[in-house]
Amino acid sequence: MDNNTTTPEKVHVLIIGSGPAGYTAAIYAARANMKPVLYQGIQPGGQLTITTEVENYPGYPEGIQGPEMMVDFEKQAKRMGADIRWGIATKVDFSEQPYKVWIDDEHLIIADAIIICTGASAKWLGLESEQRLNGFGVSACAVCDGFFFRGKDVAIVGAGDTAAEEALYLSKLCTSVHMIVRRDAMRASKVMQDRVLNAPNIKVYWNSVTDEVLGDHKVHGVRIKNTETNTTEEVAVSGFFVAIGHKPNSDIFKPWVDMDETGYINTIPGTTKTNVEGVFAAGDVQDKNYRQAVTAAGSGCMAALDAERYITAKGLA
Repeated sequence: MDNNTTTPEKVHVLIIGSGPAGYTAAIYAARANMKPVLYQGIQPGGQLTITTEVENYPGYPEGIQGPEMMVDFEKQAKRMGADIRWGIATKVDFSEQPYKVWIDDEHLIIADAIIICTGASAKWLGLESEQRLNGFGVSACAVCDGFFFRGKDVAIVGAGDTAAEEALYLSKLCTSVHMIVRRDAMRASKVMQDRVLNAPNIKVYWNSVTDEVLGDHKVHGVRIKNTETNTTEEVAVSGFFVAIGHKPNSDIFKPWVDMDETGYINTIPGTTKTNVEGVFAAGDVQDKNYRQAVTAAGSGCMAALDAERYITAKGLA
């Protein structure tokens, strides 16, 4: 069917977003003969497409490049019969069943069940060098990439609980961790602050900002600016981690779906069910704690099973 037609298209299961959650949901939904349609969204393959080496996903003993792994996921979903398409969901209407979703403001999909897998995007500082060296020493996930800097010196920017957790995680792997904190205090909980300040190999730079990430083809240092004295200092590091938070890609669902204060979709514990019957959420759009490819894939599986049970119970199969 022409995706730009104004005639509504009816589908059983619509999966919004790709990445491990979306593709896994598509694999399971296709195998259950639910004929899923998946729209890949603004970043086909999700955050893993901007990751280089992935070493912690089971089944890849030699590791794999993030983009290559997402191509494998997509191929498997297609082999199972999932209908994978380019396109971005730009508007939804969950006021009545079946639900309406507009793709690229043009094509209207009417779906019995919807699985939201739109993910979350890391917040960045906005430096040109940070983006240029992303994947070449710059990372937004210490748990994902910290291993590559074992025995090396790294820097991390951030002051909340996530930044403190990631700094401590890195301190167990790296020789030294240089933590850049914008104010004269952290936002992290007292217990996390105490752990950071008591770690012998974490050095905190108070009232400081990242002036520049240094390196041509890979990170070799960071220039830190003290905002009180207006002086800069260059520190030699091999890795630079940004831990200033993530923004879930959930804006278009806000009028309909319950979320927390930062926009993560709330799901009923132990399920992928949202407050809207027949609408499910999987992956990083509803997970602010783990944010790993393997947990996203697991929740994609759960969402497909939840959707299948819902469709069967409603007699829509």
